[in-house]
Amino acid sequence: MTARPVAVVYRGRASLPGCPEAAADVLASSPYGFRVAFARRRPASLDGVALYCQPGGGELLPAWRRLRRSSGVIGDYVRSGGRYLGFCLGGYLAGDDPGFGLLEGAVDTYVGSRGSEVADETARIIDVTWAGERRAVYFQDGCTFTAGPATEVVARYANGLPAAVVAACGSGRVAVTGPHPEATDDWFVDDGLPPVTRRTTDLAHDLIRRLMEP
Repeated sequence: MTARPVAVVYRGRASLPGCPEAAADVLASSPYGFRVAFARRRPASLDGVALYCQPGGGELLPAWRRLRRSSGVIGDYVRSGGRYLGFCLGGYLAGDDPGFGLLEGAVDTYVGSRGSEVADETARIIDVTWAGERRAVYFQDGCTFTAGPATEVVARYANGLPAAVVAACGSGRVAVTGPHPEATDDWFVDDGLPPVTRRTTDLAHDLIRRLMEP
């Protein structure tokens, strides 16, 4: 019997309740069937791990203060062949201002960007074009990415900016998204939003598949 690959999901004080759990759910339910281990503190080692996930959370600067001492561990892991999956805050942290420095281009907020329909940080449902298909997804203060020459743009916001990308990083790969395709029904209920007509778990699975490809 083949052992299930291990995914480590951060669940420390830089995350928010519900975010690590939602990320763990889509990893476990993906075709890879990851065995998920939660890291309640910043990771000190990622040896033997198939994927490291940085889920959504609070604000970037406080999160970075909690995680910056793991920047070398995470960076070395990815550049030596590991996989990094980042949702929202995890996408911001894949950049370098501040962050782990896993992406070539800048990472910035989508809120208030030129042509953006989002003017503030209130949770909402927005439309993105994911792999050529228009989909409604949960969004709250998500980021956008600069597409470098080796970057695959998986999804775009309404104004054309990248919403989800996959990129090489040394011998490893990075997949990050500003919106939350992993969002569960209770996220919508808690924020007074109507549930999306079509769940977006398949989008999260698509991002994981692209990340894990050789």
